[in-house]
Amino acid sequence: MTRQTRYRVAGMDCASCAAKIDTAVRRMPGIEDVKVSVVAGIMTTTDNGSADVDAVRSKVESLGYKASKVGDSGLESRERLVPANDHDDSCQDGHHHHDHDHDDHSHRHDDRTGAPGRSTEAPTGTHGHDHGPLDGPWWKTSKAQLTIVCALALGAAFLAGQMLPQTQPWGFIIAMFVGLIPIARRAYMGAINGSPFSIETLMTVAAIGAVIIGATEEAAVVVLLFLVGELLEGIAASRARASITALADLMPKTALLEMDGEPRTVPSDSLTVGAVILVRPGDRISADGDVISGDSAVNEAPVTGESVPKRKEVDDRVFAGTVNGEGVLRIRVSATSADNTIARVIARVEEAQESKAPTERYIDRFSKYYTPGVMVFALLVAILPPLVAGEDWGTWVYRGLAVLLIGCPCALVISTPAAIAAGLSAGARRGLLMKGGAVLESLRKIDLVAFDKTGTLTEGKPQVTDIVGIGRDEREALRLAAALEAGSSHPLALAILARADADVVPIRAAENAGAVGGKGVVGSLDGVELFLGSPRAARERTELGAELDDKIAVLNDSGKTVSVLLAGGEIAGLIAMRDEPREDAIAGIGRLKELGADALMLTGDNTRTARAIAASLGMEARAELMPEDKQRIVGELRSSGRVVAKVGDGINDAPALAAADIGIAMGGGTDVALETADAAILHGRVTDVANMIGLSRATMSNIFQNITIALGLKAVFLVTTVLGITGLWPAILADTGATVLVTANAMRLLVWRGIGREA
Repeated sequence: MTRQTRYRVAGMDCASCAAKIDTAVRRMPGIEDVKVSVVAGIMTTTDNGSADVDAVRSKVESLGYKASKVGDSGLESRERLVPANDHDDSCQDGHHHHDHDHDDHSHRHDDRTGAPGRSTEAPTGTHGHDHGPLDGPWWKTSKAQLTIVCALALGAAFLAGQMLPQTQPWGFIIAMFVGLIPIARRAYMGAINGSPFSIETLMTVAAIGAVIIGATEEAAVVVLLFLVGELLEGIAASRARASITALADLMPKTALLEMDGEPRTVPSDSLTVGAVILVRPGDRISADGDVISGDSAVNEAPVTGESVPKRKEVDDRVFAGTVNGEGVLRIRVSATSADNTIARVIARVEEAQESKAPTERYIDRFSKYYTPGVMVFALLVAILPPLVAGEDWGTWVYRGLAVLLIGCPCALVISTPAAIAAGLSAGARRGLLMKGGAVLESLRKIDLVAFDKTGTLTEGKPQVTDIVGIGRDEREALRLAAALEAGSSHPLALAILARADADVVPIRAAENAGAVGGKGVVGSLDGVELFLGSPRAARERTELGAELDDKIAVLNDSGKTVSVLLAGGEIAGLIAMRDEPREDAIAGIGRLKELGADALMLTGDNTRTARAIAASLGMEARAELMPEDKQRIVGELRSSGRVVAKVGDGINDAPALAAADIGIAMGGGTDVALETADAAILHGRVTDVANMIGLSRATMSNIFQNITIALGLKAVFLVTTVLGITGLWPAILADTGATVLVTANAMRLLVWRGIGREA
């Protein structure tokens, strides 16, 4: 039996920490695989069932970290971007066909959920509701306390040296050993567990060497500055962790549950699907759900980033963690606390961080050769000039030790994971979820984006686009059509009712309203017989005429569905509907072109509609495609040298999502699309596709800057140290400075706001 166990690990600062833990645990009996995420503070082990959990924890703690078991489970896929809904997607191509009586020429409208539903089983582990550093505030951590004690010891040694010169150099030696003993112990444990060339090894050799050559004051300062550098890395790692998991704090701890008609305060995590909760003005909404009564403006900024509150009415979806405005809302819960929007975002980001980017793996491989290389070079600097040229031993041993200090790869090793973690975090805050650093890195290369139409470029539901008054004026034609459709839940009926509501047209239900099979709907209002149906059905009742036929043809050529309204046997007007592009679709395609990426529409819809929508967006369309056709086209585009991203939300998009270089799912789509994709756009904005590419490019640029800073400073001080211009103090300050610069530079990504809005 394969078993997966998760551990919370405190005290990791950078990828070299993770590498030491990985190496040590991987050598233990029964362990088959190890994944260590520095930013999430998580280690996941896979074993054959025989591994000793307590022994694994002890091994990690022997390396100088704190470990606690989170939970274990049978090995299962953790690659899903959003947990599965439990509704039935019965149509093979992801479309649900609605037969509307006045629409006898087949129209298809996707029946999609507004947001992912509940999962049939709770995700494994705690999914980040206790993600903060295990030790509390940074100044209470053992690392901070060690640094403070070391600083006090150094201060005491300095004062003692001023007042009692005979105490030197022992005061500084004692101060040095206060900080060095824990470092040396970690170096020793790393060495016997398979990591002999660690940063701690370099530090220990350099500090002891400095004492041997009489540079005791410098040795003590070196150890203190090394501890300060490590502490800064720890604070940075905690900040990156907190930037993601602060989402958990958006969840209110209690909710007002309706029980027997009375509101009762209960813990939020006790809410079940189907429960009804009451949310008062000013309160945070404690669960994902649907409004069943009331209306209010809801501030969704904590979840979606939208600065303007959104109007919520009956049947509208609301998200956990958002803030209710001025009205009381009754909400039917649609997801448990373990599976709501906030929990899913945290879980997905945590999983994403457990996947390393190729660049990070390169850095890790590089450091394996880099560290012993630095040690050999430092040794040669120390012994060759005295042996070959008869130079002074003290001078060159000192310079060799300085080279060792410069060589500490702290800044270099942290350069990539810090930027990747910050990039993933910045994306998650904007609703851009990626399955790891590899996806974040690859997005920058995209030069062609293939979009699905329905539900991706468009809203996925029809809207009234044109009202043509003929026998009656436009407003009256809309009033009569709405009277016939009052009470219907069909998408086309809902479109007419929504337009009447938007135009403030009073709606009074028609009398004797009913369907005429396959032709339309009939009824009467104020004694006038009404009929609303397709042009073909209307022709059976009256003559339309050539002029009207031409108008209908023009509307049809624009991809619109036309219904004819008859009142008293005469033509009252035409109503045209179409699934319109999302509000930001044109802007989204424009941003992609600015980034040098082309856009293409791949859809199963009819050619006429697809071309009309594509033309309005300034892109090419390929229509009436089966799922295998989309997959084939994506494959052909890749074979021609294009780097392709596929964006979709239906089951029929899944093969193409898998075939693309990067598959991106729209957040309101089907589970299959979300699970197949490499990334997801949680809030359905077309502009976010360009934002994903922009974030990738910003992150990779940040990594390049970090590596340049780290290697550049090392190169400068390496040369000046060998030439005798600089010594130990500037060397260690340069290394600590590089670590601070690299960390601060990576943290800039946390305030990334999107293309054109970077902070």
